[in-house]
Amino acid sequence: MPADWIYKHFVGMAVPASVYDRSWLVASLAQLGRFTEAAEYQADAIRLAEATRHATTVAQAHRAASIFHLLEGNWAEAHGLLERMITVVRTGNVIFLLPFAVASCAWVLAQLDEESEALSRLREGKQLLEHHEARGLVGDLGWAYHALGRACLLLDRFDEARCLANDAVKSSPGHQGFAAHTYLLLGDISTHHDRFDTESGERHYRKALALAEPSGMRPLVAHCQLGLAKLYCRTGKWQEAQEHLTTAATMYGEMGMNYWLQQAKAPNEELGQL
Repeated sequence: MPADWIYKHFVGMAVPASVYDRSWLVASLAQLGRFTEAAEYQADAIRLAEATRHATTVAQAHRAASIFHLLEGNWAEAHGLLERMITVVRTGNVIFLLPFAVASCAWVLAQLDEESEALSRLREGKQLLEHHEARGLVGDLGWAYHALGRACLLLDRFDEARCLANDAVKSSPGHQGFAAHTYLLLGDISTHHDRFDTESGERHYRKALALAEPSGMRPLVAHCQLGLAKLYCRTGKWQEAQEHLTTAATMYGEMGMNYWLQQAKAPNEELGQL
């Protein structure tokens, strides 16, 4: 856009087009695993949004940036962005973005082993979802249910995690991306060492792959490959486990997902000891 249009609002948009488009571009590139490209746009979106001092604009940019860091596995960076987003949406009364921010924060805090704070955000997130459902506000409810389910899994609240995952599927009938993330979550719940169910885990990972692969959602595909590798390692199918693990590690390396690349090394070391 021309420089003097940088803060122009198109008809029907609450956010300047420069920030709105960059925000969705960041989220889309992150879902595709193109993190290097997304990094530049997310920095621009934050810079442009902060200059407006407009709550919805700032919140949208932080939403996209937090998705970027969540999907890449940069938990501390995501946490800082989400806390800032929560402050902005509360101060500016941008209530439709609050479930996303609080639910995602619960997930990140659980990932960072901040159990008490994660539980607090979890309770708050569930209350917000109930309130939004009652008022017919849809927004990012599919993502929010999924994020709370992730938090519950990390906190060993398995039945709660499964219920939230099922709610995520129900609230996302037209959003295959949300559904793919949720089937991955259901696969991870089914293959947790305290709730191991080979058939259910494999079925859910395959469903997630069937949705993610045609859309090029490479981070999610890599997670499914890692999940299947762990499943086959647990059931003694060593060759299949090694094949899926090699695929996952290769994909993580290509995308620069260093946190997840380290996670892929654990089952690899286990296989190497056999």
